[in-house]
Amino acid sequence: MPWMDTHKSRFVAALEHFWNGWASGRKDIMLIACGSATAWITNKLFKNKGGLFNRATRQIYLKPFTLAECQAYCDQASIRVNTHDLAMYYMIFGGVPYYLSLMDGRYSLPGNVDRLCFRERGKLTQEFDELFQSIFDDPEKYVRMVRTISQKKKGLTRDEILRNAKIANGGNVTRILGELEASGFVRSYAPFGKNKNGKLYQMSDPFLLFYLDHMGRNHGDAEYWGKFMGSPGYYAWAGYAFEQLCLAHVPQISRALGIGGVIVNSVAWRSNQIAGGTQIDLLLDRNDNVINICEMKYASDEYAISSKYETELRHKCSLFRDETHTRKAIHLTMVTTYGVKPDARAGIVHSQVTLRDIVG
Repeated sequence: MPWMDTHKSRFVAALEHFWNGWASGRKDIMLIACGSATAWITNKLFKNKGGLFNRATRQIYLKPFTLAECQAYCDQASIRVNTHDLAMYYMIFGGVPYYLSLMDGRYSLPGNVDRLCFRERGKLTQEFDELFQSIFDDPEKYVRMVRTISQKKKGLTRDEILRNAKIANGGNVTRILGELEASGFVRSYAPFGKNKNGKLYQMSDPFLLFYLDHMGRNHGDAEYWGKFMGSPGYYAWAGYAFEQLCLAHVPQISRALGIGGVIVNSVAWRSNQIAGGTQIDLLLDRNDNVINICEMKYASDEYAISSKYETELRHKCSLFRDETHTRKAIHLTMVTTYGVKPDARAGIVHSQVTLRDIVG
């Protein structure tokens, strides 16, 4: 429907006339309004103040696939992929079925990524621009906002976004941020101990992040990803992309920890200290008087906790307790690809979740 509602088409007015003047009086018609532009559906149908006011009977929000659903899709489509490669696809493309459908079993993971994203006329080389053009009426403003938010991986406050993007304050900003969030491109969250005024906005769409970090900066190398894999820059990218994968699977992490039946509030936390401060990207604040501090780490093998990192972890837990004055028990949870290497330093970890646990 958003695609049909072009400029001067008067599509919504025609839809109102069709429904109120004829279809609503019948008992044998069910109208299912579909569109990938979530903001259009919300503003033009759910929040309609004209002839379609309060006409919606049900709302179905189609979320991206989880890793388990991606695995089921691949099995059904006879696409052979191991758990690690499946996670890598998710870290690049997210859980969008259309992107999954473009995978070709004749190619390796880097071969598929190069074929789709970096070779001339690859299926997804123009996807970023086409996505914004098809969803938003004034795409330039939305792209500008997305580029600004993506510059700070941990997220920005509304004031920081306005300052960095050099955008004047106003209701239009609230609408744009709301539509980006409704479309699944951006997530907002209030850090632990903060109210909604301290809300942070963070990029949440894996493909948009991948485009901004790599596709938009590539200068015509058709084998870019195959060459990039294994480099120091690759592991820096993979570390952050794995964090985003984990944040998209909090219910699965909770279930793997055996707390699926416990009320859990998943939040982040920023230290107030300017020097020596820290940030925790995922806290599971439980109603059974336990808080899981989740550390999410990507590694190509078992993750080895170094002496330096052990010190950082102890400092992080201590700082969190001191600043929040929480009386709850603090459990350190490591979420990794293959688990933590069982050495002397692993004793600091209370619980673990692996990639296989997330897939289920």
